[in-house]
Amino acid sequence: MTGKSLKPYKNPDRGEPGVKLLYIQTIGCQMNVYDSDCIRHILEPSGYAITSCPDDADLVILNTCAVREKAEQKAFSFLGRLADLKRRRPEVILGVGGCVAQQQGHAILGRMPYIDFVFGTRAIGRLPQILDRISRTGARVVDVEMTAPGTPGEPSSPLAGGGNVSRFVTIMQGCDNYCSYCVVPYVRGREVSRHPDRILDEIRGLVASGVREVTLLGQNVNSYGAKEGLCSFAQLLTRINDIDGLSRIRFTTSHPKDFSTDLMSAFGTLDKLCNHIHLPAQSGSNAVLKRMNRRYSREDYLDRIAHLRRIRPDIAITTDIIVGFPGETVEDFEETLDLIKSVEYDSLFAFMYSDRPCAPARRYPGKVPEAEKRDRLAQVLDLQKRATIRHNHALVGTIQTVLAEGLSKRNGISESFQWTGRTTTNKIVNFSFPEAGEDTPQPCIGKLVSIRIEKALSHSLMGRLIRSDRGQPV
Repeated sequence: MTGKSLKPYKNPDRGEPGVKLLYIQTIGCQMNVYDSDCIRHILEPSGYAITSCPDDADLVILNTCAVREKAEQKAFSFLGRLADLKRRRPEVILGVGGCVAQQQGHAILGRMPYIDFVFGTRAIGRLPQILDRISRTGARVVDVEMTAPGTPGEPSSPLAGGGNVSRFVTIMQGCDNYCSYCVVPYVRGREVSRHPDRILDEIRGLVASGVREVTLLGQNVNSYGAKEGLCSFAQLLTRINDIDGLSRIRFTTSHPKDFSTDLMSAFGTLDKLCNHIHLPAQSGSNAVLKRMNRRYSREDYLDRIAHLRRIRPDIAITTDIIVGFPGETVEDFEETLDLIKSVEYDSLFAFMYSDRPCAPARRYPGKVPEAEKRDRLAQVLDLQKRATIRHNHALVGTIQTVLAEGLSKRNGISESFQWTGRTTTNKIVNFSFPEAGEDTPQPCIGKLVSIRIEKALSHSLMGRLIRSDRGQPV
């Protein structure tokens, strides 16, 4: 997810006493989206309310990602556009957080003199103190300390649902794997798991505010709790599965080396656990996987897929692929294509390798030319596109259970008014509701509904609602 501004939870009135307007722009993964919501939550007691327009804001925060070069470039492009806002409104406070902030710290203030503060991935809880210091002294502040009281990313109190049906919940931060291409251990620190009781309390609070689906987040959720001697990830899922009012559980990301048999078994026993797993392969070549420091082989990966499919034959599997890793030969790349064909993924995210600061692979010889990387990326995407279309077309005529999330973005494009949601296999479904319009009550939002799939597109499905979650025909 990139370029997301946080959804306004209310319509603040600048004339209301004590109200200050906050605009947050989020670039990066789901964990950054969760962190941005924590920022909103932490600053609310200081009188801040979300606005959807940066020009109206008293405080603008950019939450950044450094995992790939493109995301970093996007962050600095956005920051460059803030220079004009600062010239027009010198009183507005501008801040930069997230992974780029953690990585570059003081360099950002030197490069962009109109930025007021920089805060790292584990400084979110100190934001009120940072802003208080700026207001009292006018100082420019950099806080990239990796130490903080409590568990990093731990909300001081449960987050509210904000009117959303589905929400992210971070269960751990940091990473201990040190894949040779990755900056996460350097910008988010070592792995730390939240206590299960705090996670359960947060989810119960979200459910009480209307949330029906949670996606559990961590750089490697499979190793949850191991360092701290807490429950295993499979045991945590079992406890979450017992929460009344919750309809669905998702999680990301899983590291194949820690994908345990207990976790695989959970897909056969937990009724709320969605029938989808995102299991990053990164490469189909053992030689490349070794240089990536992934600590599993192609054979290990395929064994886990086979075991999982014995438990859930219809499970949807998605993955991440990196093309053009240093030293990747034509033969290595062909092995990746063969892996994609063998697994038959429902979809995948593919990226061209790029050198990242701190990551060991930046020093590796055998850099693949950019033109060759682009060609390999195109081949991967074309191969997967054909597989995704096959998977989607196979669903035409079937009845799928969908968690209705809200109005579809296709409204105004299609002839009929539409809602949207996802199947348990994480496929987007846009569907029509009989005799519905924009002003019609929305009885299905937040409910599991039965949809007859009528059409398959490249990245979504279209259908018609035939039954509510109470089994009532409509």
